[in-house]
Amino acid sequence: MLTVDNLKNINGKVVIVRVDFNVPLKDGKIRDDNRVRAALPTIQKLVSEGAKVVLLSHLGKIKHKEAPEVVEAQKAKNNLAVVAPRLSELLGKEVAFVGATRGEEFEAAVAKLNAGDVLLVQNTRYEKGEEKNDPELAKAWAKVADAYVMDAFGSAHRAHASTYGIPEILKAEGKQVACGYLVEKEIANLTRCVNVADKDRPYVAILGGLKVSDKIKVIDSLLKKCDKILIGGAMAYTFKKALGQSTGNSPVELDQLDYALKCLKEANGRIVLPVDSVCTNGFEGWTEKIVSEEVPEGFEGMDIGPKTAELFADEIAKAKLIFWNGPMGVFEQKDFANGTIAICKAVAKLNDCFSVCGGGDSAAAIKEFGYKDSFSHVSTGGGASLEMIENDGHLPGVDILK
Repeated sequence: MLTVDNLKNINGKVVIVRVDFNVPLKDGKIRDDNRVRAALPTIQKLVSEGAKVVLLSHLGKIKHKEAPEVVEAQKAKNNLAVVAPRLSELLGKEVAFVGATRGEEFEAAVAKLNAGDVLLVQNTRYEKGEEKNDPELAKAWAKVADAYVMDAFGSAHRAHASTYGIPEILKAEGKQVACGYLVEKEIANLTRCVNVADKDRPYVAILGGLKVSDKIKVIDSLLKKCDKILIGGAMAYTFKKALGQSTGNSPVELDQLDYALKCLKEANGRIVLPVDSVCTNGFEGWTEKIVSEEVPEGFEGMDIGPKTAELFADEIAKAKLIFWNGPMGVFEQKDFANGTIAICKAVAKLNDCFSVCGGGDSAAAIKEFGYKDSFSHVSTGGGASLEMIENDGHLPGVDILK
């Protein structure tokens, strides 16, 4: 697979770069520009080589099956134009913006570019064919390109027109397709969690979040690779229910009880479940909070308890490799953040361990609590990092580059 550093003869050539500018917005302004900053090294490299850089990204969700006025409102809310001024500031050079996603206006904007110029194109999801990998849409983009760079790891698990269709066409035409610096780094670090070396054992995975059903494939994959899997968050209560324990009003997936038992049997002691929980008599507006080994009737588990935090910390202390995806509780409420913070603290104490945070809510939590620098790698793609683990290192938006 080519990387940005391997691209040849791109001076004056049009290079389409798929970036991830799916930034959080508030009142029409960027609330967090981390994703824009993450794309800078790749863009700067291409600019320094004299490429004409055309940036494609999605922003938010646009449901084209909704009524036309709803779709228009979603487009207005997710207009990518807001990113161009911020990117200009960060690059220290003007970034042009084109409001058309294809056709004459789009092609004219590309044709105007000089060597080293940067053009940001309107939200790819304005096109209803983007998420369906519509071949005509992919052709409309590919025909202006001399090369393609994939640097949107957070979208690499999706075979969309901008992540899969364009490089597929360019490859067939004998043109260069490559990964950017961000994707290159993600692949290198997550591959370590897929193809586990002896020096990286014990390998401990930490899984949390709401549903077992969302993580069936990743659990199956990790059971083949890990020495221990620590399960917290709401999904732990499905496992505890399967063992016949009281879970009160905690969220339980009754259709996953057999699967949970199968996992526990296959794991043969390698799955570690909470031994106590912080429980309340309601998710919101609760009036009573207790710590209990089992969740009593009328109560709901909101976080792992202190004994569990200690138990998990002991397992983490032995690890040489860690993969973490999913918080241990409702960390957004400070009363139930202790379990997630305990995981952060346990990882922060490690010296000889490669620790990976698999994006999503976990990444949001470690950033909020000030532990981002305690991890060896924090993924920029929650869904993509999970699918890479599930599929033994394979993602559509990465495989197409090979």
